[in-house]
Amino acid sequence: MTVRVQVKREVIEWALARAGMDIAHFPEVLAWMSGEKQPTVRQLEHFARKVHVPFGYLLLDAPPESMAPPLPFFRTGKANPDPWISPNVYDSIMMIKRRQEWLREYLVEIGSSPLEFVGKYDTTADPKRIAHDMRTTFQLDMEWARHFNNWNQALNGLVKIAENHGIVVVFNGVVGNNPHRPIPVEECRGFVLVDAMVPFLFINNNDFLSAKMFTLAHELAHIWLGHSAGFDFRQLQPADNPIEKLCDRVAAEFLVPEESFTKVWNLNRSNPEIIEKLARHFKVGPIVIARRALDTGLWTREQFFDFYESYKRDHRRIKARESSGGDFYATAKKRISEYFARYIRQAVDAGDLLYRDAYRLTGLNRKTFDKFYEYLMH
Repeated sequence: MTVRVQVKREVIEWALARAGMDIAHFPEVLAWMSGEKQPTVRQLEHFARKVHVPFGYLLLDAPPESMAPPLPFFRTGKANPDPWISPNVYDSIMMIKRRQEWLREYLVEIGSSPLEFVGKYDTTADPKRIAHDMRTTFQLDMEWARHFNNWNQALNGLVKIAENHGIVVVFNGVVGNNPHRPIPVEECRGFVLVDAMVPFLFINNNDFLSAKMFTLAHELAHIWLGHSAGFDFRQLQPADNPIEKLCDRVAAEFLVPEESFTKVWNLNRSNPEIIEKLARHFKVGPIVIARRALDTGLWTREQFFDFYESYKRDHRRIKARESSGGDFYATAKKRISEYFARYIRQAVDAGDLLYRDAYRLTGLNRKTFDKFYEYLMH
């Protein structure tokens, strides 16, 4: 005999709304909602996977209230965090949170010390002072990015420096390794989970390069202020929130100090390609330079937004021409973080972590796990 389970209409409606789907995706659900027929266990499990909701939640008498993000998630222009995010962003946050919880516990066990710079400043601090302290901590000079050959090297160089100081940096544009669960840049540019032992940063890898650099600097500022947050950061504009605005100013000063920027801008004022010229000079990308021109009053908002939208269209055309393939292990290195991966390997080799748990934490499996570490060693 087929066993069927009782489901509430309100819970099904909640699950569909949370996944951004409507009833047209699941015509069989109409009968469940009307009470005409109830699903089998297998049918409900299939539905749970499709809408990315734990099976047990669908058996509740009312929609749960506990699936709000475990950090404030800010939207551009709004003062208060958004209590709702999509399942893909939520699941990505929870995945990173599980990694952080494991690594934090492991670091405590092996006797590591908290990071002194986490939460070092409050919201009354001068953004230039915070940016200076960030550069000092990382042993960087004011125009540090100029020491790299190009924007990509500057970004990778900053990531390596951050990880050498105990900050985990993850780049991903999907949930785990699932290409069918993308994370739109328009919804989430990144998030940061601040912790005194091991902060974790997540940057949407679907974004264009120079925007990733600004997001990374913005998230680093959050660490110095001691506040976790997620953000959509549309058109590289912050939420109407004091912490978000301060992090924005710190990021801009960290990447392109106002004093240096104004001096170089004035020297190139008559150049019709001034943005590209300064981008090559500071090695941070055109979008960051355009933002700095807006911040310092050298560009109007209209000029910045026109440039931003044009740059975004060009980026999409380039992405559309690119191959969708790639090196699995190079991608995995960005999705896992070399710093995090190193501790996973150490714990496995010491017998402190089962392979089964290492696979779960890294998103790898028995076939790819050892090959991934071989890749890291070369």
